[in-house]
Amino acid sequence: MGGVEKKKYERGAATNYITRNKARKKLQLSLADFRRLCILKGIYPHEPKHKKVVNKGSTAPRTFYLLKDIRFLLHEPIVNKFREYKVFVRKLRKAYGKAEWTAVQRLRDNKPSYKLDHVIKERYPTFIDALRDLDDTLSMCFLFSTFARTGKCHVQTIQLCRRLTVEWMNYIITSRCLQKVFLSIKGIYYQADVLGQLITWLVPYQFAHNHPTDVDYRVMATFTEFYTTLLGFVNFRLYQTLNLAYPPKLDSKDEAELRAENDEEYAMDSESYLEKLSALSASLARVVSSSEEEEVELDQFPAEGEDVEQLEARQKEQLQSEAHKKIFEGLKFFLNREVPREPLAFIIRCFGGQVSWDKSVCIGGTFDVTDETITHQIVDRPSLDKQYINRYYVQPQWVFDCVNASLRLPVEDYFAGVTLPPHLSPFVVEKDGDYVPPEKLRLRALQRGEKPENAESSEEEDDEEEDDEEEGSEDEDLDEEEETDERNLKKMEQQRAQGKALPVKVTAGKVKAENRARSEQEEKAEEKRLAIMMMKKREKYLYDKIMFGKKRKVREANKLAAKRKVHEETTKAEKKKKKAKK
Repeated sequence: MGGVEKKKYERGAATNYITRNKARKKLQLSLADFRRLCILKGIYPHEPKHKKVVNKGSTAPRTFYLLKDIRFLLHEPIVNKFREYKVFVRKLRKAYGKAEWTAVQRLRDNKPSYKLDHVIKERYPTFIDALRDLDDTLSMCFLFSTFARTGKCHVQTIQLCRRLTVEWMNYIITSRCLQKVFLSIKGIYYQADVLGQLITWLVPYQFAHNHPTDVDYRVMATFTEFYTTLLGFVNFRLYQTLNLAYPPKLDSKDEAELRAENDEEYAMDSESYLEKLSALSASLARVVSSSEEEEVELDQFPAEGEDVEQLEARQKEQLQSEAHKKIFEGLKFFLNREVPREPLAFIIRCFGGQVSWDKSVCIGGTFDVTDETITHQIVDRPSLDKQYINRYYVQPQWVFDCVNASLRLPVEDYFAGVTLPPHLSPFVVEKDGDYVPPEKLRLRALQRGEKPENAESSEEEDDEEEDDEEEGSEDEDLDEEEETDERNLKKMEQQRAQGKALPVKVTAGKVKAENRARSEQEEKAEEKRLAIMMMKKREKYLYDKIMFGKKRKVREANKLAAKRKVHEETTKAEKKKKKAKK
């Protein structure tokens, strides 16, 4: 029977994909505009399963997109705006060439622009979806906010990112939802629990930027354009949930205090207001004043399928989280000039503490160094000329470690000039069989309420005791060995002189008690061995893989423990040498 001839590459996977060049021609866009559109709409290339079939028999390297995604872009209003902008640039160039300055001004006034509001609503149907995708948004906005005003990106973008990040930090301070902090080589990692969603972001250190040449800043700027719009929406919604005014305004009382302290003209009103907000030392104004709000204590009822024990456990967790939010409550901190102001002020305010700094550092300081109610002064130099008796002088790491430990750690280990303990990552969760450093064990003991002895003093005492014991034991061993040798020699000489052989004795045998626990273990081991023998080939392969992974973990833990042992031995040897020199 005759039929329609089937042609190659006209059905199946070959028709589901389209190359980048074809997609660009279909949309009538340049490569740069096509990239921008794809970034804004969240459309990315796809790697086909059978690349040769999709490529119609060719093996040339090509970028493929899903055809349905490109069809989806055909009706996007931003595409028309891109075309209008091309026409605008062409007309502007012509007007400049003809020196028609009135036309130039008219064209600049009517410059085409577009908004991304509909794209945000389209990509994030619910607010929780937007919060889940906020990690990269915050990291990029914090990065751009630290850029110098060079020609790499627009000044307006840098200013917008700075404003949005300051708004975000003020929200975190007001809601007190910060959970973890970690100082790394890349920057400072923060993690906050916002409406039940864990959000982690990275803030770079305030160093001078050396812009790398191998980075395409246009692509980064396109991502930032989308992220700033998203963060603006999120900030507005979050401020509403806390009954805060948006755009954020300082509380009238705090604003009056700041004005009284900074009577001199610091900068323009708009700039000084942003500076005061970014100081993070003042509370924000609310839509409804706090006196009108009524704090109602809600009754606790067990959820469906929840026992009384589960309810109690949940209540205990809530109490712990509430206590974690008030770590620095009632404490007053003063920051020295040499410490990083913004991260320390942000963290201290997040956990209920009051913070200030010298007026020459930044606007927004609320009290001077001479204030006698200051409890802690954060310093990062070995010694100070003038010290007050009624306050602690600690290094900045104490603040970060207290947050991660969920309690106020002893300040003795963090005094000025003291060698600091290791800064442990709160993002590492040890499982069974993993290596746990001794500092982590000591921290867990503190969290349980135990009071472990100071590690350094105990180590020194152990070293001294070991030295004394070694000396005494060596003398005793030598005396005992000499005595036993003399006795044996005397016996041998007597037997040889008499010519007698050693007397042979017959002793009754003793019944060995059977160790039940050991026999049970042996039986279980034998059963396990037989079960492994009876496994199928596929199951045996999987079991071997699992066991290999477990053994590798044990090997890694042992290697780390051995490294730690070597490190401790070297430090002990160095301490002994120092003592000997003294």
